[in-house]
Amino acid sequence: QVQLVESGGGSVQAGGSLRLSCEVSGDTANNYCMAWFRQGPGKERDPVARIGPDYGSMYLPTSVKGRFAISQNNVKNIMYLQMNSLSPTDTDMYYCATRRSSCCSGGLCYISPAKFTDWGQGTQVTVSS
Repeated sequence: QVQLVESGGGSVQAGGSLRLSCEVSGDTANNYCMAWFRQGPGKERDPVARIGPDYGSMYLPTSVKGRFAISQNNVKNIMYLQMNSLSPTDTDMYYCATRRSSCCSGGLCYISPAKFTDWGQGTQVTVSS
């Protein structure tokens, strides 16, 4: 059993920064693929960043590359999402997730929400103009 708890969300003005945290408990996440997703009302859940132990695990979509950074502290079992240069389009509920396995297999690297088995409750990020 894995429990994920996000924190760090809030309201900021455009151009500001936030750092989200995802604390993992119940099982070690040192060898697991971890990711951040975001979702707005009536929208699909979209990937924001992915990190894992295997080569090719690090992933950031074009929409956030250069502004967001994902990292993890394996000693404390915490994953972070540093978000800089935030814009109103980044306003969403942010979720962390794990798939309790590697990110990549057989040459394929997974980023679909369906490939992740454990989820946190989410933390709201609101960016005002």
